[in-house]
Amino acid sequence: MLSQRLKKLHPYVPGEQPDDREYIKLNANENAYPPHKSVTEAVCQSASMHSERLALYPDPDANMLRKSIADFLNSTGGVLERAEINPDGECSPAPQDKIPFTVTPQMIFCGNGSDEVLSFLFYTFFDSDRPLIMPEHTYSFYPVYCGFYDIPLKKIPLKKDWSLDMDAMCAAAAENKSAVIFANPNAPTGMALTREQVREALKSFPQDRAFVVDEAYCDFGGESCIPLLKEFKNLVIVRTFSKSLSFAGMRLGYVVAAPELIDAMLTVKNSFNHFPVDFITQRAGIASCGAAGYYARTARLIAQERESFSGFLKERGWLVLDSRTNFVFAKKNGVEGKYIYESAKREGILIRHFDTPGIEDFVRITIGTPEQMLLLRSALENI
Repeated sequence: MLSQRLKKLHPYVPGEQPDDREYIKLNANENAYPPHKSVTEAVCQSASMHSERLALYPDPDANMLRKSIADFLNSTGGVLERAEINPDGECSPAPQDKIPFTVTPQMIFCGNGSDEVLSFLFYTFFDSDRPLIMPEHTYSFYPVYCGFYDIPLKKIPLKKDWSLDMDAMCAAAAENKSAVIFANPNAPTGMALTREQVREALKSFPQDRAFVVDEAYCDFGGESCIPLLKEFKNLVIVRTFSKSLSFAGMRLGYVVAAPELIDAMLTVKNSFNHFPVDFITQRAGIASCGAAGYYARTARLIAQERESFSGFLKERGWLVLDSRTNFVFAKKNGVEGKYIYESAKREGILIRHFDTPGIEDFVRITIGTPEQMLLLRSALENI
């Protein structure tokens, strides 16, 4: 009765979601801070004052939301942590992040979280007759979608310093006439390529294949590749509200790309689910984009705590990779990653451990509030 396709699927395993005990959750890269009050107000008002809209289909193309996202990117440059905040709470891009053109709504595609957006993207740009190129250690949903859409994949090992080997990925793409996908900053390592490094890779990459950069964590101190869209029409950038905009519980992700590529994704979306982003999520997303100053401040708080916590670990002999995200990836020589995870859990704190060969002794630790991180420091001192 079950299809042959189903038998080949290997589902994604998310971070542990406990339901039987109160834990400090530092295992799923959720934001340590709540959404801006305007977001919760938008949710409540949408449900109470516009309840009739719940009985109607939402705008299928989320046009007001797409405009708000475009305005948000133009005002922040795609990096909240460095965005300049004026006394009125409005943002402007840091000089190095200023986008050399105006992002328009026609360059935005929205979906239910970046995972659904990735699903549409895989169907739109990747073929089953050639391997998709990706790093050996990266977001573990990419191989899941390869299995779902029957897309072969080729994993490229990281460099010895754990950074992405873009030369090897581009060479593999040229050899196989393939597309490429990677996260920047990368997950789970947290390390980031500069915009110039990505530009150099794009210059040597086949221009008739999609070059996909997942910027889920870019707001915490990376360098967005959005400015490169002016030069490269095959560049596709994936972003999410879940991390820097405290939106993991509502689900909203988006793509930034040339309008013709967005039109192609809309064709796929309208062939599968014409109404992916519901009315309340659209209203909440618009409110989030209007509170850029608040989110820029929380991104800075997280980045500051990340640097402080990284220093704490290094002083105690840990190897901590250089992170530009809201998490750190670290290990202690002579101590198994699983033991560190289990020890922290016994102290009521959840962190993430991967059984993947090559990174099994690392743990990934989401940066929480200073109070949460102080408790984690105590737990790690005991270890």
